[in-house]
Amino acid sequence: MCTLVRMMYVTLSGAILAEILATTSMKYSDGFTKLWPSLITAVGYLVAFVLLAQTLKTMSVGTAYAIWSGAGTAVIALIGMVFVGESVTAAKVLGVLLVISGVVVLNMGGAH
Repeated sequence: MCTLVRMMYVTLSGAILAEILATTSMKYSDGFTKLWPSLITAVGYLVAFVLLAQTLKTMSVGTAYAIWSGAGTAVIALIGMVFVGESVTAAKVLGVLLVISGVVVLNMGGAH
């Protein structure tokens, strides 16, 4: 895998991780009334958008955004079910699996 493609995925992965951190922190910010979770949310989203913007220099916007939002959505749903006590239903599990499948298909067919 060439260095440019590898860096593209590293940057996109960083954007996804920053978005997951920001969204999780938002849950604990209590409507932005708690300082530290609120600051982590703001910084996390800033980092996520900066890294996503860098990714868009070398990846198509549709593919990058679908991977970024899909992976973030799937992981946040799993965090909610595993760590936050949200209900685990067959529909939610199926939904997460479909999101992951969609991200994989997009990645295989359009990332290059």
